[in-house]
Amino acid sequence: MTWLLPSTLLTLAGYVCGATPFGYIAAKTLRGIDIREHGSRNIGATNVIRVCGKAIGVPVFILDVFKGWLPAWYAQHWLGEQGAGATTITLVGILAGVAAVLGHNFTFWLKGQGGKGIATSSGALLGTAPAAVAVALVVWLVLLKTTRYVSVASMGAGVAVPVAMAVLMARSGEWNGLLLGFGVVLATLAIVRHKANIQRLLAGTENRVGAKPPVATTSTASPEL
Repeated sequence: MTWLLPSTLLTLAGYVCGATPFGYIAAKTLRGIDIREHGSRNIGATNVIRVCGKAIGVPVFILDVFKGWLPAWYAQHWLGEQGAGATTITLVGILAGVAAVLGHNFTFWLKGQGGKGIATSSGALLGTAPAAVAVALVVWLVLLKTTRYVSVASMGAGVAVPVAMAVLMARSGEWNGLLLGFGVVLATLAIVRHKANIQRLLAGTENRVGAKPPVATTSTASPEL
């Protein structure tokens, strides 16, 4: 059996799943606002929390994680049931996960506008490399506690993923180049999507957790997931 067609369909499904703009939908439905016109004008969970509150933002965060996890997990699960080889299962799971992140970052529903992909990347990784996610979560918590910058915590966690993967693979003696490459790609995306936050950090204008929120219509709010 050739796996090209099902692999392509699973990857496309991953993009469509990731492109579902839960932050935009929640803000529009529950608050009657376009989240792209408030806070940092981003559809990510952090901006939704800042503008709409935790009661709306936290479920958005969970859904953003879920839409990254589901395509990666399902692709591997389905291919495994069909008898695909280990390399195919890993590769397609990664492709579906990457597609979900790209869907979140550049959703076709909103003409390419999206979030920064941290929550969705975490979900995709959770479906492929849960141990690395656990390490990244610890790094995120430590950096958030010590710096109070969500952007620093998010970028640090992103970089921690491939590092954790490499360490775990070295300890086990079982290297998986595809999975490690996946971690590197997601870490790179996390940093690239935080370009504006890096500029604000260098300028000393980045918002800290616990700081007084800016007026909702400005574009200087903190980073998103």
